[in-house]
Amino acid sequence: MNHNSSSHSVLMGYILWIFGFTGSDRFYYGKPISGTIYFFTFGLLGIGWILDLFLIPSMAREADLRFVQGKIDYNVAWLLLTFLGPFGVHRFYMGKWLTGFLYLFTLGIFGIGYIYDFWTLNDQITVLNASDR
Repeated sequence: MNHNSSSHSVLMGYILWIFGFTGSDRFYYGKPISGTIYFFTFGLLGIGWILDLFLIPSMAREADLRFVQGKIDYNVAWLLLTFLGPFGVHRFYMGKWLTGFLYLFTLGIFGIGYIYDFWTLNDQITVLNASDR
């Protein structure tokens, strides 16, 4: 592993932390269960949200060990998913044109696909990046 670069940025974690009461930073670092809990409890009523302020550096290191770097940048994909996900822009970026158009015309398959991608985006990118090696 190249220790000079990382798959998941601490800076991106803090940007998503601003929306952390929705679990955004947790989903980004590959923690979908706690991300979902944060989403439904508003960051565990703000307590977990504040704790994440201090946990982000360790979550970034853990994500760097788990996920494979490659031509698809996790940070770009997560920004696209977070802010334009229902329109499938993140799927177009990953080269998934068919599902990108499907998301575009159905608003992320009526929101269900959008949620699915929050759970699985890191793994989708890892598979694509690993297949390019």
